[in-house]
Amino acid sequence: MTVAIWILFAFILGMVARGIGLPPLVGYLIAGFTLNSLGPTVGLPAESADMLKHIAHLGVLLLLFTVGLKLKFRSILRPEVIGGSLLHFGITCMIFMPALYLILGISGPEALGLAIALSFSSTVLAAKVLESKQELRAFHGRVAIGILIMQDLIALAVMSVTAGHTPSPYALLVFALPLMRPLLFRLLDATGHDELLVLLGLMLALAVGGIGFEAVGLSSELGALVIGALLANHPRAVELSNSLWSVKEVFLVGFFLQIGMSGMPDGNALMFAIVAALVLPLKGILFFVLLLTFKLRSRSSFLSSLLLTNYSEFGLIVASVALPQWLVPLAITVALSFIISAPLNRIAHPLYARFARYMDPLESDKRHPDEQPLSLGDTRVLIIGMGRTGTAAYEALRDSEPRLMGIDSDPARIKGHQDADRRVSFADAEDFNFWQTLDMPELEAVILCLHDIEGKTIAATKLRERGFTGFIASHTLHDDEVERIKNAGADDAYLTMNETGVALAVHVQQKLAIPTPADITPDQS
Repeated sequence: MTVAIWILFAFILGMVARGIGLPPLVGYLIAGFTLNSLGPTVGLPAESADMLKHIAHLGVLLLLFTVGLKLKFRSILRPEVIGGSLLHFGITCMIFMPALYLILGISGPEALGLAIALSFSSTVLAAKVLESKQELRAFHGRVAIGILIMQDLIALAVMSVTAGHTPSPYALLVFALPLMRPLLFRLLDATGHDELLVLLGLMLALAVGGIGFEAVGLSSELGALVIGALLANHPRAVELSNSLWSVKEVFLVGFFLQIGMSGMPDGNALMFAIVAALVLPLKGILFFVLLLTFKLRSRSSFLSSLLLTNYSEFGLIVASVALPQWLVPLAITVALSFIISAPLNRIAHPLYARFARYMDPLESDKRHPDEQPLSLGDTRVLIIGMGRTGTAAYEALRDSEPRLMGIDSDPARIKGHQDADRRVSFADAEDFNFWQTLDMPELEAVILCLHDIEGKTIAATKLRERGFTGFIASHTLHDDEVERIKNAGADDAYLTMNETGVALAVHVQQKLAIPTPADITPDQS
């Protein structure tokens, strides 16, 4: 009965939060505080406290496991990611620690722990914002996610130190874990696409990573992350992460409920959260300045910094281990930062357009390698978006059209295309500045194969604004998007499933030598 009440409160308040444009976890925190106010009979009976704590811990382990699945070193071994994250962490701690020590009158170690907790930004919020806007692979999205992964690693190191785990001699076996990778890869290949895939993820995160690492005196959180990282380069790592998404989110609801139930916010906690929110812009400004220092353009620096201008659920995880007495004030702080950050990120592009004239002069004269202006040269046909559809279009045209080119915003995907001898370059079609610097002297046709409708409409609109009069074709999955794409400037928009059906029918006609309508003469009809 108690669990049913938890679910009811979490669902209702999560829906309310989403309805007003906030992440549902804000609602879960409020649900926890509400249940706490109702007393132990309804909120958290003593016999249920251990169960909720266990559920919360499972949610943290699954979160770290899925972070590990995305831990591709080529995405974080970049100067702007490593330098930006470490410099921001160091500067933030140097500023926050003495301020907290003097203002709050707390001990040095306690002030340092609070400063560390406040230095992190939210992986969950940034990932959800980027996913909803289809910008996970855009340059600014990759920079933000790389910095967040670095912060997660720092948080994990802090948790391991403060948890007081004493490794056993068997902990050295961890260094042999890479030898397990072939076995893990074969297991992942053998599980298929159904519930066995989910069970494999749970087993690896909770049993092998969690219990296994605890058995040798190491942090279970470290274990979940390491086991996930071992699978990061497997082609199905993303599928495994997606299959665990809902399970992880449900368990994380327990984590946020537990925080809310751990105590009621008082006046001091609310004041702490308000002051932390007031200094939040300084956190974003510091990220912006650091990214500009690493030669990023103002647009990328602004969009990445805005994603990072919040406080983190990882700060709460660190606090739950090292600073349990500060858990409630930090929970209010995180929730308030989400209330500020989420709406701003929804209007990030219009915000940049409005203030670009003030930010652009701050750019370095030298550009980041991934942000060089692009010239199409003698390209006659351009394919924008080199996923499966774009690749199929490229292969269909490459023999008959020598002046063919593709662009994409995912460097890893571009590398694969270049290895396959395709002419593909880096560009973000949703970057307004890209269109301002694009040189396309001989372009005659454009094929829009971007995933999201916004990218297609932006590309079509900007091409026409630049004076392009050639043919623009696009694909789309939805009927209601056809007119939007055409109104943006495209000549034709084809429904993907319809075109697939036609292509299949053509294959059957060719196989069975069935005459097409064009082959039938009037006498035959």
